[in-house]
Amino acid sequence: MLAAAVVLVLLATTGWTAALSPRAAKGAMAATLATWARGTVGARRLPGPDAPPRAVARFFASLTGAQRLGLARRYPLVVGNLDGVDPVLRYGANRLALLRQRSAVRAEERSDQLTADGRAAMADLADRYTSLLAGHRRILAFDPTGSGRVAEVLGDLRTADRVAVVVPGVDTGLSDFERDDDRRYSATAGMARALYGAERRARPGARVAVIAWADYTTPRGIGLDASTGTLAARGAVRLESLLASLPRRRDVALFCHSYGSVLCGLAAPHLPPGRVRDIAVMGSPGMRARDVGALHTGARVWAARDAGDWIGSVPHVEFAGLGHGADPVSAGFGARVVSTAGAAGHGGYFVPGTTSLANFAAIALGAFSEIIRPTGTTRTSGLVQVAGTRKNPPTFW
Repeated sequence: MLAAAVVLVLLATTGWTAALSPRAAKGAMAATLATWARGTVGARRLPGPDAPPRAVARFFASLTGAQRLGLARRYPLVVGNLDGVDPVLRYGANRLALLRQRSAVRAEERSDQLTADGRAAMADLADRYTSLLAGHRRILAFDPTGSGRVAEVLGDLRTADRVAVVVPGVDTGLSDFERDDDRRYSATAGMARALYGAERRARPGARVAVIAWADYTTPRGIGLDASTGTLAARGAVRLESLLASLPRRRDVALFCHSYGSVLCGLAAPHLPPGRVRDIAVMGSPGMRARDVGALHTGARVWAARDAGDWIGSVPHVEFAGLGHGADPVSAGFGARVVSTAGAAGHGGYFVPGTTSLANFAAIALGAFSEIIRPTGTTRTSGLVQVAGTRKNPPTFW
């Protein structure tokens, strides 16, 4: 209700139909940031877009409600993506930004300068925005630049005791954030919805939230960008900022798929102490670390890979910046390997009914006694041992 009230106030006090053309979408964020840099509220300068979340939170806490709404109305693309701003205000700002962009896209679609293919592309983009605006979706981040970035919250971040963050891999942007075909659970939104649903079914009374976090620039295709850590390193900085903005005293678990596990590996040493309790990787090409110890994190590290996942055929090496290092499911890496029974291939880990999804829900809930191990494991003194050999020593948890 609070989020809806924020949106109504924003819409009632701004002419949202006057929007930037999609042709200028590439510079929409840059232009807004430039205006923000010159802006003030009262006699005070606005915080920089890279300001620490705590500083941003203190600044916004010092404003009146009218001042906060005024900033969201004037700079929705900034406020909606600014870590440290109250999530409810971000939801309202991003809804306003989406409405503006959809209006601009529909205007562009009617242009007689577009080809038939161009009009179809504009129609598809408008549909994407309409989907993100449907119902009471909580959009935590939205940037139309390039292939686009977006993040969505399922549940209530303000009251959740446990927060799970789903970090996707390559080819993720606005057009790939969600799907409505048989690949829906390989898209970021589908993975997050499946995990949230599995948690709610396992613990109906638990206060949980899941963030579908496609808020970094991912590699397009399996090319050079996918084989280096450059985009992952940039994304890691963004993930660290998000985590620092979450309410304290929350147990956070990261679920990192494919190239997203590279990002999580690079972020691991810099995670807020005691905030992230678990890091789970699935279909991982490597975490840019030789083993769990090299991640320099106090979080528990979990790993999963389906036998039919093509990523298993990728050489787990790193040389001259190419490749992502050791295989997280190998015994020598030291992660806590979980079963993926029922999953199918690289994109099937979050399909409802799979053992992998049930395991991820158990990790997110901290219900470790409910985790199912791969076949060939034994239980010893309350710990689970993955069967190994002298060459590949056992892993315990």
